[in-house]
Amino acid sequence: MLWPADEPWPVCEEAHGRGRGRRPADIHHKRQVLATAWAREPFCGLTDDERQLVDELSRTHRIPEASDTDPLPLVGLAQLYRRDIPDLPAGPDDCDLRQVFWCPFDAHGAGRHDPLPHLRWRRSAEVGEPLAAPPEPQLVGYEWYVPEPCVLHPEQVATYPFAGLLPEELCARLDAWDEAQEDEAEQSDGEDRAEPLGYQYDLSIPPGWRVGGFASWHRTDPYPMNCLTCATPMNLLLTVDSTEWDEGSGSWTPLEERGLPPHPFASPTEFHVGRSGELNFFTCPVAPGHPHRWSLQ
Repeated sequence: MLWPADEPWPVCEEAHGRGRGRRPADIHHKRQVLATAWAREPFCGLTDDERQLVDELSRTHRIPEASDTDPLPLVGLAQLYRRDIPDLPAGPDDCDLRQVFWCPFDAHGAGRHDPLPHLRWRRSAEVGEPLAAPPEPQLVGYEWYVPEPCVLHPEQVATYPFAGLLPEELCARLDAWDEAQEDEAEQSDGEDRAEPLGYQYDLSIPPGWRVGGFASWHRTDPYPMNCLTCATPMNLLLTVDSTEWDEGSGSWTPLEERGLPPHPFASPTEFHVGRSGELNFFTCPVAPGHPHRWSLQ
């Protein structure tokens, strides 16, 4: 993360337990062991030594002296430059870099089970001496809240609104089209049989990490996301997804990644929202400095 050396790193100051969890270094090491095993051809599972090491790296640790209010360094989740992503919503005062941070514990909000995302705008040209090694928490609540560093390769695609937000008559036509696609696929025989396409999973909203476009509401009914400061309907800024595609949305698999050796998850970041969800961030189009909102799907 591009961060000035003389600027305090963002921390979580909400009171919650932070003295029991997994060590980030162990999490990264475990992933390396598993990646090495998956890369072997043919894949025959973990060796006894690898299994023993994975078990050791999966241990929960404790810090008895940790206080519920100790400043907890947030985890850097993503940084998006406007030079790379033309669809990135405009920031205040010509800011060209959007940074997303995350508290690696689900212990916030009224129910004490919510995540705590933190968003920052920045002018990248104003960063003089960058921070060489950002602080990291000693322990994290969940393995899947520690992202694995990876490079973004943005691809611009056309998207369409969530089906539940479309007019009723158009939804009926789409349902009929989906059923016709399924019937045609069932009647096809032979090795050239293609998977049926569907509006919701193949054409409207792609899976994976994405900027802009339309939010999915597949786990809840759609509800208004208006700015809490000025009541303006907000735009989708960023979707953080647990996987880049799955069996139900394979049509979105990048061409250069088709035919690769099998892997249990298409998740290069190893970051999962909950266990298998997605997190949508919304921002105000009138005043980018107004507080963001989010929805968990």
